Amino acid sequence: MRRWLLLLLPAALAGCQVTPTTLPVAEPAPAAECRWSAGPGDSLDRVVTALEAEGFLVRHTDASLGLVSAERARTTIYHDNGVERLPRIGGFVLGGSGGHVSSGVMIGLGTGFGVGVDEATRIERLSVMLDQGQLQVARDIRMIDWRGDLRESRSASDAGFCRDLRDAIEAVPAGEAP
Repeated sequence: MRRWLLLLLPAALAGCQVTPTTLPVAEPAPAAECRWSAGPGDSLDRVVTALEAEGFLVRHTDASLGLVSAERARTTIYHDNGVERLPRIGGFVLGGSGGHVSSGVMIGLGTGFGVGVDEATRIERLSVMLDQGQLQVARDIRMIDWRGDLRESRSASDAGFCRDLRDAIEAVPAGEAP
């Protein structure tokens, strides 16, 4: 094969790469209740106070952008989406006595039990933006198993959570926020 044909191959393959036509979007889309008009006393201080009262740890605030980022984590049990683990079948045996070594295959049925095998950490991340008289909430949930592997990740800006957060923010007296 001629060398000049090999030089054309990367150029031909480079033309196969296509840029995406749309940007990624959250699935499912945030609920309409996750965006509401700010009240007369709503401020980032009230948002921070409400989030801390709900058990969130505030990670970052940016007053110039009107943004508060927070998260909370808790240990939970992860069940691999309802799929039971299969028992282990079989094994390998190596042993011997009196200077003789032998090996073989063992057929048996067993299962393992252990503390914390099904433990996982559920991390809930939240961003609240106060901009031009509007409050907007975005939340996602990640499930990380005991090995540190990401098992589940989803957008969780649902109506019930946003209503509860709105009630929590409005329950903070305007003069009490730090």
